[in-house]
Amino acid sequence: MSESKPPPPGVYVPAVLFFNEDEELDEGAIKSHILRLAQGSVTGIVVQGSNGEAQHLSHDERKRAIRLTRDTLDAHGYQHIPIIAGTGAQSTRETRQLNIDAKEAGAAYALILTPSTWRQKMTKELILRFHREVADASPIPTMVYNFPAVTAGLDLDSDTIAALGAHPNIVGTKLSCGHLGKLTRLVTSLPSSSFATFIGRSDCFLPTLAVCGLGGIMALANVVPRTHRALWDSWHDGRADDARNIHRMLAHGDAVVSKYGGISFTKAVIVREFGYGRPTVRGPLATALADGLSSADAAMLEELIAFEKSITTVN
Repeated sequence: MSESKPPPPGVYVPAVLFFNEDEELDEGAIKSHILRLAQGSVTGIVVQGSNGEAQHLSHDERKRAIRLTRDTLDAHGYQHIPIIAGTGAQSTRETRQLNIDAKEAGAAYALILTPSTWRQKMTKELILRFHREVADASPIPTMVYNFPAVTAGLDLDSDTIAALGAHPNIVGTKLSCGHLGKLTRLVTSLPSSSFATFIGRSDCFLPTLAVCGLGGIMALANVVPRTHRALWDSWHDGRADDARNIHRMLAHGDAVVSKYGGISFTKAVIVREFGYGRPTVRGPLATALADGLSSADAAMLEELIAFEKSITTVN
């Protein structure tokens, strides 16, 4: 097997997926969201990740979400923006099929959670075997998604991820664990030309860039994509003070969104501030509203969104 190339460095957003009041895909809102993210100069878009409620979607809906995203990007001149599809399932067989579906629908990479239903049975040997067997059969390069909060506490260490990184079709990882020591070990152990290490939290974005991580796949970028890009540009242009100030806003904003409802609250803020979609999520998740914040949290969020709206040009 020839060696696959990792996704380019930069700002990635795990896009939320909008539903109508009947919990069916709201294609109009999805298109509006994808277009706003692209206009915010994100590097790539993750479809059906955790924020895209992948576990709540049928196989057909997964394919529709990917195809709708690809078609929207292509129709507006954003053919260069790659799609990473979340394809992790609880069996090797189903994950392989989801990778095939993702490729056919227009994804360039697959982001794969480790199965966790049988948490106590998932030894390091089985984890390595799962990801390698999936990568062997995948028509697109795969990435290891480490997110203990949604895998029953299963947290891959840097040695395990590095071992997987030796596979020619495993080209990166998303660390939603937010572990900067783990990220540093991976960045300094695996060449960026063959393996991309991305952080999965906005409140860790600037430290990631400081240790030469290749960027982030960050939920808060659904709300403020231009702000994330501004931090990226500031750091790489040598404007460290500007980068630190932007990171301050992102760190507080990340905490506010997590505190008040995560996925649904993210949608609610988008509805209020950018005028499309609704905050509907599929059960058992609960729908949140973009109000009821403490005065301090409201002020932090308002500052962040005002900064986002003040950015009229992006690279």
